[in-house]
Amino acid sequence: TLSRWSASFTVTKGKSSTQEATGQAVSTAHPPAGKRLKKTPEKKTGNKDCKADIAFLIDGSFNIGQRRFNLQKNFVGKVALMLGIGTEGPHVGLVQASEHPKIEFYLKNFTSAKDVLFAIKEVGFQGGNSNTGKALKHTAQKFFTADTGVRKGIPKVVVVFIDGWPSDDIEEAGIVAREFGVNVFIVSVAKPVPEELGMVQDVAFVDKAVCRNNGFFSYHMPNWFGTTKYVKPLVQKLCTHEQMMCSRTCYNSVNIAFLIDGSSSVGDSNFRLMLQFVSNIAKTFEISDIGAKIAAVQFTYDQRTEFSFTDYTTKENVLAVIGNIRYMSGGTATGDAIAFTVRNVFGPIRHSPNKNFLVIITDGQSYDDIRGPAAAAHDAGITIFSVGVAWAPLDDLKDMASKPKESHAFFTREFTGLEPIVSDVVRGICRDFLESQQ
Repeated sequence: TLSRWSASFTVTKGKSSTQEATGQAVSTAHPPAGKRLKKTPEKKTGNKDCKADIAFLIDGSFNIGQRRFNLQKNFVGKVALMLGIGTEGPHVGLVQASEHPKIEFYLKNFTSAKDVLFAIKEVGFQGGNSNTGKALKHTAQKFFTADTGVRKGIPKVVVVFIDGWPSDDIEEAGIVAREFGVNVFIVSVAKPVPEELGMVQDVAFVDKAVCRNNGFFSYHMPNWFGTTKYVKPLVQKLCTHEQMMCSRTCYNSVNIAFLIDGSSSVGDSNFRLMLQFVSNIAKTFEISDIGAKIAAVQFTYDQRTEFSFTDYTTKENVLAVIGNIRYMSGGTATGDAIAFTVRNVFGPIRHSPNKNFLVIITDGQSYDDIRGPAAAAHDAGITIFSVGVAWAPLDDLKDMASKPKESHAFFTREFTGLEPIVSDVVRGICRDFLESQQ
């Protein structure tokens, strides 16, 4: 009955959850001779003024239900479209929060709005409890890696959609996200009414999860109907990079100089243990041309800059040069060494946006005044951690250390005792950095 048909197609039940229908057009007509095939269109560069790596964390719990889940997907699609996704613009991925988090697609999977919209449309409803905290923590730790498409020096953002309230604790997840340099936005829909508040684990869940509790990172919509007017204001927030305060972390926004005692009382084998201590602290940080910077000075009566903040911009190079530092041997003039480091190591980078730290490792009493140079370093905005071994006087360590002295001065009898202090110093640097950002 179809005498002039030119193509056929089949409709089959999909074998996977991501593809419910497949269509395959099979042409029976011969293409005209000499007709050129269409070129594959070039990938769009996207909105270069809105470079961000964004994870949409959608609510897939029984709280929202199938109908509102689809409305949520439509809204996320509109936001993705307006962002201007492209190779040099924003990249997006999607995670579904329910009983267990599910990463639907990563940043690297799609770089065109058309592909992203299709991928969003194909996402199926999971159901279960709204374990948003669990999903946010999982996203911060597993979603943003180099292997999954995260780009160097570009803000990492999670937009969390919560219909009602989360079933679990979201505060700890917010802390983890901040530690990983992720900017958390909360889009809350249908906030709990007064009679529902008794069921909410933490009424202030929005304030505790967002990057900063300043109003910028929280966004509210009364319901999922007529949400088009909310798209543009949210996109404008996601593209305001100067407000992405959580992109800066203690791991990527610090300058750490190590002042290493090379006096005769240390000895060559113990000096190696000191260098191992320095390496173990340094390798914790994200060293790069736009990230953390490391420098080292060795001192006796004299001072020797082993390398400055601008000499090496990769972790591999920094760790290699630390391992090759030659032991000087001599007396101990810690005060002169502090003044030398402030002037010659921190001086050239005085306009750096990174927070400055000085870690002093010594095994004995200084022959000169340490209070004056230490006070000058504090006044210059340099936070000092003092680490003493063997014969280092506790009073000297406290005089050099920043306040509160108890959390900035450390002592161990043996050089082998340096290793447990590594985590104390790293935690201290992160604590001081976060306090300076508040």
